[in-house]
Amino acid sequence: MSRKNLLNLVSVDAARPAKTQGRPLLSPTAQPEDGSADNKLVKQVGTTIREEKARQARADEIERRLAEGQTVIEIDPADIEPSFVQDRMPGDIDGLIASIKESGQQVPILVRPHPEQSGRYQVAFGHRRLQAAQALQKQVRAIVRELTDEQLVVAQGQENNERQDLTYIEKALFADNLQQRFSRDVIMAALSVYKSDLSYMLSVVVRIPRELINAVGPAPGVGRRSWVELADLLAKDGALEAANIYLATAEAQALPSEVRFKALVTRLKPQATPISADVWTTDSGKRLAKVLSTDGKLEIAIDRKEAPEFAALVLETLEGLYRKHRSSK
Repeated sequence: MSRKNLLNLVSVDAARPAKTQGRPLLSPTAQPEDGSADNKLVKQVGTTIREEKARQARADEIERRLAEGQTVIEIDPADIEPSFVQDRMPGDIDGLIASIKESGQQVPILVRPHPEQSGRYQVAFGHRRLQAAQALQKQVRAIVRELTDEQLVVAQGQENNERQDLTYIEKALFADNLQQRFSRDVIMAALSVYKSDLSYMLSVVVRIPRELINAVGPAPGVGRRSWVELADLLAKDGALEAANIYLATAEAQALPSEVRFKALVTRLKPQATPISADVWTTDSGKRLAKVLSTDGKLEIAIDRKEAPEFAALVLETLEGLYRKHRSSK
């Protein structure tokens, strides 16, 4: 899906949106001023009227083009708030900041006029770009659209799907956040997933405490099966407490998120019983056999290359030894 098509997914009423006080406008063009005392007052009034008409015309044109999604404007990041539903876990944006500092903001963010605060905006998508602009203390390039709550979250989710940089667990958390106020149909449209996929996502978030998910982090590259496996492991007695203890250690916190996830799963998996191994050798140190002893069985592995005659002898006499053992009882 192209970014152009994405911007057209959110329908906008054909009528020009009502103007909001404080909406960014092009600054009026200064008019030449005549210094004649006799005409000064008349010309000032005329200039004011012309400027107001020109300003209104520019405002109307900007509003019309914004409604069509054709104009990119610059907005003070202080006038923009995040979406009312979180879609991303905190992460490192140093690379993005460096890129914007060097090459500028190539892709505008999408915002809507704030539904409750005049002169302010709310992000549909582009939260990381907004954070980078805030860090650089520079204006953020944005497209302003009139969006309902449903249109905003659909645009927010589909933009994330297009960029494909939300991890599986971030999508699951986003879906869980959305279900607090939207129907399953809206959530499926926002995430571009089927009903069964959405059910899996929500079940993972239900089974794993949010505090633990936040401690693990976004875990790039970790998919549904791995998160389901973690949920299964946490269901065992004492596993949740052990997981929280490990994630609180400096060792775990120093690991990248995906490595931290894998280390946690490894710690929670049942550890194999250590196998006791002995090696039989001759008086001269020649290897005869290796003996593996576990709780359930005893294995004797004879090296036929090193001791072929001994291996043949054991094979020939083993059955007789067993019969002798049985008869002695």
